[in-house]
Amino acid sequence: MCDCYHFELTAEDTNSSARCGRLGTAHGVVETPVFMPVGTRGSVKGLTPAQLTEAGSTIVLANTYHILLRPGVDVVRSLGGLHSLMGWDGPILTDSGGYQVFSLSSLNRIGDDGVEFASHIDGGRVYLDARTATEVQNALGADIIMCFDECAPYPCEPKRLKGAVERTIRWAKQCKEAHANADQLLFGIVQGGIDGELRRWCSRQLTDMNFDGYAIGGLSVGEGHDNMVRTVRRTAPLLPEDRPRYLMGVGMPADIIAAVQAGVDMFDCVLPTRNGRNAFAFVPDGAIRLRNSSHTDDPAPVQADCPCYCCRNFSRAALRHFFNVGEMLGPILLSIHNITFYQRLMSTIRRRIALGVFDEWATERISNIQG
Repeated sequence: MCDCYHFELTAEDTNSSARCGRLGTAHGVVETPVFMPVGTRGSVKGLTPAQLTEAGSTIVLANTYHILLRPGVDVVRSLGGLHSLMGWDGPILTDSGGYQVFSLSSLNRIGDDGVEFASHIDGGRVYLDARTATEVQNALGADIIMCFDECAPYPCEPKRLKGAVERTIRWAKQCKEAHANADQLLFGIVQGGIDGELRRWCSRQLTDMNFDGYAIGGLSVGEGHDNMVRTVRRTAPLLPEDRPRYLMGVGMPADIIAAVQAGVDMFDCVLPTRNGRNAFAFVPDGAIRLRNSSHTDDPAPVQADCPCYCCRNFSRAALRHFFNVGEMLGPILLSIHNITFYQRLMSTIRRRIALGVFDEWATERISNIQG
């Protein structure tokens, strides 16, 4: 564990499990609850690090699976590490690659020791196990790295789900043993689908291993909002209060707010940029689809009170035009807006928790968004 590491709670909501905190890393302190934009291949699509910073981002996520395949660990190391490759001097979190192995690849073999799979790029065979995934992340040099785990699909047969949890626990121990970079924090990942008892068992086993933080994985895979919230509410209280809690891959605003109510501190999702590239803008009461003909001559910005570069300088009509004629500026501008929207949402959440007025607002916001 790096000397700079610490996680301290700075505020707790009296009417829910929501909390604010400060997470120290080798590349700076992160205020939580926090949202991490996803830089899958070492870049948040279409946005520069300066634009991410201006939008309010303080930590980003990179994908171990994709970077392992291209450009490769040796190339990243020769360039001075992941921070140098990305041009980002703040904290970085890398996932282990486990989710992509099981969702993107043509699997050849899953065993208790690891996974042999076919690359989605060229079909070449690649072997990945817990120790290798940890060593790769050690070499990439992110500030926070994740244990190798098995994310089961939804729905999932009970036998297969239990087997995935058993492997996740076994692999977590191996990751802990292999972890060799003292400047990095290592998080364990709790799996178990929507099965409360499996989640409890996995949480107990992982907390006994004393990780630097804990993630709730295996959600946002088709189980729906209610099942997701129910599972998070059951799982978060099982994790240590003095360690950060990270809900992986969950990113709809209503889901984030509900998870904060349950005591979650960290989030990531591709939705802000993916939806931005598809003319889909997030706003406080839901979303706007900029391709709709109603915006043909609309002079209004995407969101009147938004301070982002997009909303300060461009109309909905201009954005619709850019998308319709295939100009790359449209996806870039809307990605800037969406990332700014998410970071402003997290800032509002932190402020309301600190002021003790979060829970009622959160319940109302979730209702308005879903309504």
